[in-house]
Amino acid sequence: MEQKHKSGFVAVIGRPNVGKSTLINSLIGQKIAIMSDKPQTTRNRILCILTRPEAQIVFLDTPGMHKPLHKLGEYMERTAEGTMREVDAIFFVVDATEKIGAGERYIIERLRATKTPVILVVNKLDLIDRQQVLPIITTYTTQYDFSGVVPISAKAELNLEDLLSETVKYLPEGPQYYPETMVTDQPERLIVAELVREKVLELTRDEVPHAVAVDVDEMATRPTGDVYVRATIYVERDSQKGIIIGAKGSMLKQVGAKARHDIEALLGSKVYLDLWVKVKKDWRNRDNVLKGFGFE
Repeated sequence: MEQKHKSGFVAVIGRPNVGKSTLINSLIGQKIAIMSDKPQTTRNRILCILTRPEAQIVFLDTPGMHKPLHKLGEYMERTAEGTMREVDAIFFVVDATEKIGAGERYIIERLRATKTPVILVVNKLDLIDRQQVLPIITTYTTQYDFSGVVPISAKAELNLEDLLSETVKYLPEGPQYYPETMVTDQPERLIVAELVREKVLELTRDEVPHAVAVDVDEMATRPTGDVYVRATIYVERDSQKGIIIGAKGSMLKQVGAKARHDIEALLGSKVYLDLWVKVKKDWRNRDNVLKGFGFE
């Protein structure tokens, strides 16, 4: 009997830093979701598309779920909760190296309100002893009735095929909604801005990350085939601007060099990256500024 083609949407949720973006990038096979060890890296639902002969799975990488502290946090929380209602399955990604805590329990409470199948994805399997896996799974399964459980390592790409097989079970029959070559619905400008922001998060210390937004002001292909990108990094205070620029512009140069490398890989052409840093006071609590940065 011929197997029917399936297609559907999967939300990827979990506390900040459990490896959601790494998981999506490993599944897609290229870098779309930005990665950082700083919390709250993902602000938009970046949609990534995995096309296989038997199924097309569309992943929504939601902002990390946590109790909001400011208007940006409230927007991110609403986005995550809205996503959970719109999908065919949910990945609840947890970190095997950390004990279950208030953050995980907060998410489990949110999950109780949904009828969507939830797969528990125990990530970072490569960092623990195999004997520890079962007790971790038991801790979670006594708290919630998961539709499936798959221990994985997103970074080492362990058990990802098992996770995909488990996922396909919960998807409805349907056509391929997106072209085979398409891996995201996000405009290139947005991904470029996210790659710049990722490098800022990676290179600056704790006082800057939450206060950073990046806007691509201009992106043009020159007659030579090179791409010119002008982007502005926005922060909330003058002191943060100083940190990002660094002594004699050293930090900004590092951010530019690392970001350019990834942008060139994304666009497949040589990139000239022109970075500026500006202060927008308290932008995370200003509705009009959040709208301007694409947070509806």
